[in-house]
Amino acid sequence: MQLPFSARTLFQRSSVHLFVGIALAGSAQAQSLTEVFDLAKNYDAAYLSAKAQYQASLAKADQGKAVLLPTVGLSGSASRTELDITGIGAISRAYNTQTAGINATQPLYRPANLATYRQSQKALDAAQAALVQAEQDLIIRASQSYFDVLGAQDSLTFVKAQKAAVGEQLASAKRNFEVGTATITDTREAQARFDLVTAQEIAADNDLRVKKMALEILVGKTGIQPKNFQARVELPPVPEGSVDTWVDTSAQNHPGIQQARTNFEVAKLETEKAQAGHKPTVDLTLGYNSQKNINGTATANLVGGSNQVNLASLGINLNVPLFAGFATQNRIRETVALEEKARLDLESVQRQVAQATRTAYFGLQSGIGQATALQAAESSSQVALDANKLGYQVGVRINIDVLNSQSQLFQTKRDLAKARYDVLLGRLKLSQAAGVLKLEDLQKTNDLLQK
Repeated sequence: MQLPFSARTLFQRSSVHLFVGIALAGSAQAQSLTEVFDLAKNYDAAYLSAKAQYQASLAKADQGKAVLLPTVGLSGSASRTELDITGIGAISRAYNTQTAGINATQPLYRPANLATYRQSQKALDAAQAALVQAEQDLIIRASQSYFDVLGAQDSLTFVKAQKAAVGEQLASAKRNFEVGTATITDTREAQARFDLVTAQEIAADNDLRVKKMALEILVGKTGIQPKNFQARVELPPVPEGSVDTWVDTSAQNHPGIQQARTNFEVAKLETEKAQAGHKPTVDLTLGYNSQKNINGTATANLVGGSNQVNLASLGINLNVPLFAGFATQNRIRETVALEEKARLDLESVQRQVAQATRTAYFGLQSGIGQATALQAAESSSQVALDANKLGYQVGVRINIDVLNSQSQLFQTKRDLAKARYDVLLGRLKLSQAAGVLKLEDLQKTNDLLQK
């Protein structure tokens, strides 16, 4: 299900543009979201493992066809026999025997073989679903790591801007104290806030370093610098369709459900294989064999001579099982129980996917609402800060009021930046939960980055 982007804009230009400058400074070497995903696709062990499993399943599916096809074998042997009979009619001689033949068998009726073939094809479907799931998971992990770095960059930028603002307020408090228009309390409050923001700056810088390391580990390359988003970005709207519509979509498309459903079908085929133990089997056999006897055989003496026996055969082999020590009955009981287990596993996965889809749907709704509210809060916080600064200048506000307003403004900016990334990631997670996440969805997000 493809959802259009809203014309409503949630991203507005911030009064602090330092983060834009940082992004532009490294734009020449910066990597886009799709470029990071391509790097991860060629390096991530989890995805490459699923890809290797799919290749193995392709080969295994071809192996499954073998049980329906004829088997042909070429044989040959050479032997020398020393025959020595003592007593009455004593015989002592040696002779050589050479044999060669070609034999073929074609299954005509083997229900277990047919079930095995069908299982191999189902296993291929399961591997395909696993590969799709691994790719969707990699899209989410790459996007998460990418946004984590951008969010950490924004946090560090805002903390530095807050530190500069608090530093200006500290300098102003010191000047006012020196000229006698303010008390030492203003200076000490500003100094305490400056020290606190300095500690926050150290923590933000370390967080950015850790987030970059996580992204580099994902793609297997150092020096990754994500591109920042455009100054004005249109976020996706509230998802089209009800939550039940999305749950229905996930029930049909989620690769996890497809794997569990395939496993259930394979389990039912395993029961058919077990039941085939009570059924007869029919094979067509064809052979041509030749035996050459040199100097005779055990019953004939051909001193200095030889003979050759050629035998061509065509036949039908019928095998009817009568009793196998109750092994077949117990095998059927086992497979029936495993079939029930697979059915219950399918139900469990369906419930988990439905719950994850609902969580992603309502999470995206909430995220869009939070981003809208934080945008308004940013504007309000800026107005409040300006008012407190003016009040401080005319003497109706104290220094701590200005410091608190600054803290509120920059915290709101950090929260808004995080909310924006959460909305974009939440849109991808909703598509993943519904099983419809594709590279086109990643490309739409990538189009929002700076060129």
